[in-house]
Amino acid sequence: MNNLKINKVRKKLDKVDVKLLSIIKKRTNLVNEIIKLKKNKNEIVDKKRINFILKKIKQKSIKLKIDPIITLSIWREMIRIFIRYEYKKFKKK
Repeated sequence: MNNLKINKVRKKLDKVDVKLLSIIKKRTNLVNEIIKLKKNKNEIVDKKRINFILKKIKQKSIKLKIDPIITLSIWREMIRIFIRYEYKKFKKK
């Protein structure tokens, strides 16, 4: 029965999601460290760094045989969200 197989795979997906949450927590903690080191709001967006990250993600995605459209979309959105997070946290500094 196909439903059983689907449920098995979904359980594996759920486990991966939990791991992703842990990684996002670690990334958030690192971003918080960076916020403390920045003196001015204009340091929040570093276009050179963003382009470097996206280029690296694309290269690694291709090497790992992951569709770069997926990974680049995820990273662009994650970067956008963390930039917003930094602005929000920076105000409270």
